[in-house]
Amino acid sequence: MLPRTRTRITARAARTAMVLAAVAASFLAPAGAVAAGGATLSLKDVPRTVVVHPADEGAEASTSDFEVPVAVVPGDEEPARNVTVVVDASGLEGIARVTGGGYGNCTGSGWVFTCAYGTLHHDGESNAPFEILGLDGVEPGDSGTVTYTASADNAAPVTGTTRMVVGGPTLDAPGEELKVDGVEPGRPAPLTPAFANRTRFTAERGVALRVTAEGGLTLKARHSNCSYAGTPPTSAWCVFPTKAAPGAAYRTGSPLSYVAAERQLSGTLVYHWSSAPEKPAGHTVRGRGAPLTLVRTADGDFGGADGTVAVETTVQADYRPVTGTVRGRVGDTVSVRLGVRDLGPGRLLGDEVKGRFEVVPPEGTTVTSVPYTFEDTDSAWGCARPERPGGAFLCELGATAFLAPQGADGTRAIDFRIRIDRQVPGARGTVRTFNPYDRTPGNDTAVIPVDASPAPPRQAASLTAWAAGAAGAAAAVALAVVHRRRRRRGPAAS
Repeated sequence: MLPRTRTRITARAARTAMVLAAVAASFLAPAGAVAAGGATLSLKDVPRTVVVHPADEGAEASTSDFEVPVAVVPGDEEPARNVTVVVDASGLEGIARVTGGGYGNCTGSGWVFTCAYGTLHHDGESNAPFEILGLDGVEPGDSGTVTYTASADNAAPVTGTTRMVVGGPTLDAPGEELKVDGVEPGRPAPLTPAFANRTRFTAERGVALRVTAEGGLTLKARHSNCSYAGTPPTSAWCVFPTKAAPGAAYRTGSPLSYVAAERQLSGTLVYHWSSAPEKPAGHTVRGRGAPLTLVRTADGDFGGADGTVAVETTVQADYRPVTGTVRGRVGDTVSVRLGVRDLGPGRLLGDEVKGRFEVVPPEGTTVTSVPYTFEDTDSAWGCARPERPGGAFLCELGATAFLAPQGADGTRAIDFRIRIDRQVPGARGTVRTFNPYDRTPGNDTAVIPVDASPAPPRQAASLTAWAAGAAGAAAAVALAVVHRRRRRRGPAAS
């Protein structure tokens, strides 16, 4: 047993020496190094510390987004040729595993992987050398070091290191989306984020909250332990010293405030809790009001990575039909532009459900096509055809046929090609509009009038002749059928 133990210690010592040498090199070498008359490589964009995964995920954890960006320093007269980056992850032993499964031009096995980039000009490349897999039994704060060296035929090698840290516990947000309606634009509305720590670990480093406002919503910069991004703010990052206990649920002691913009129909708030409080970039405005706090709350439906709040305001988008008259002679095929006009005050310009309009053609007419062009491709049907005669054509305003910008007056419309088959006194069709933000149903339906004239005499004669010929042909077919049946029966018995 002694020789086996001695060999293991020697291997570990060798690896330790390699890691220490790499760390020393990273401090002694500049961020970019150059060979005489050659190019200069840089690894300055590689993160120095990475939280790989929460400790509670154990062996189920995996991530493939760790990248090692290598770049050619601007100002060099020639490109870097045959660029490679060798990544040694042996410092993660006992903390995590690595395996092939990254992306880009990276290959390898065991702990060492190589990414080949060929010739780089005044730019850079960034691939993920491997996939990082978790291990059971790790604790929050456990860490290891990854070492990487970039080299080229005409550039001095550059070495760097990244410390990989096992994160704290996963903090779950409410699992179901919360819906809030009746928010008045311009008036602050409350948001009270909550979370639960369902793991066996305590959040020793405290807790962080990230809130993002989308779709015309903005946040009020108030709390002194929150930093905000955007003008007006659309993102907030708040830190709390609370060491969230295992099995406990928390909410903010007071609500955050958000505001909907004027004429805004809807928006979304998304928030995320973390036990690794690393401030995201861009959050430079600090709140000046009382700090936001955390308080215990009753356990509930927690189980989502993010908390989502769907907001609808009091603003409406009042649709009114766009209609026209089917005018022409019997036998003509005419174009009639049909659709909707958004009377506002809201406009459905974002990701909202745009709604639709339905068209029932007038009696005595036939819709022959609803043509449109998209990206130089012509299509015959911009609206869904009815399943039965006399049914409605369904025109979804979120469909390809209506992707072109709406008119300045809020109009979205399309040409219906309609053939006038015959005169029907009093015939008329209908256009009816729908959208979830229309709260004025009284103007949602309009008629499609018909002004049909008789066909010209020559055309009418040809139509009559065609009809007579068709009737004669039908009669001849009927006589032939009767004659055939009689022949099959044979002569009648005397």
